[in-house]
Order: sequence, then structure tokens, then C-alpha cells
Amino acid sequence: MYNVRQWKGVKHVKERVQEVLDKVRPSLQADGGDVQLIDVGEDGVVKVRLVGACGGCPMATLTLKQGIERALKAEIPQVKEVVNV
Repeated sequence: MYNVRQWKGVKHVKERVQEVLDKVRPSLQADGGDVQLIDVGEDGVVKVRLVGACGGCPMATLTLKQGIERALKAEIPQVKEVVNV
């Protein structure tokens, strides 16, 4: 298991997370929402804030887990969980 400090690659893990969020952002914005990166913990937990229409949407949990978390885990194996704060 890796943690953030052991992440292997040229870019810092937080920058990599931001790049992946930028890939999913257009689909969120198409529905009037967005996502902000708050923090990436050493334990692999990514904290984000869903804003706009996503902030109060009843489908926000599904978007968070099946959309954002799935995309991050697929590209960054160190990501263990994504939580909305």
C-alpha cells in the first residue's frame, strides 16, 4: 500500500487529483454543479465540496461515489475514498 508521501510519479498527488477532477468537471457543470478540491490526506482520503446544483442534489452521493471517486481510484491507486465536506 502506498500513502501520499510514498506516491511514485513526477507530479504531486494533489496536482494529479486536481487533473482528474478537471476531467469530470464538465459533466457536473452541464447540470449546474461543480466540485472543489479541499484536501488530500496522507491516508488516501480526498475531501471535496460539491457546489452549485450538486450541493443540494439528491443524487449527490451517487455522483460522488460512482462518478468522482470511481474516476479518481481508476487513475490514482493511492486514493482510498472521496468524501464531501
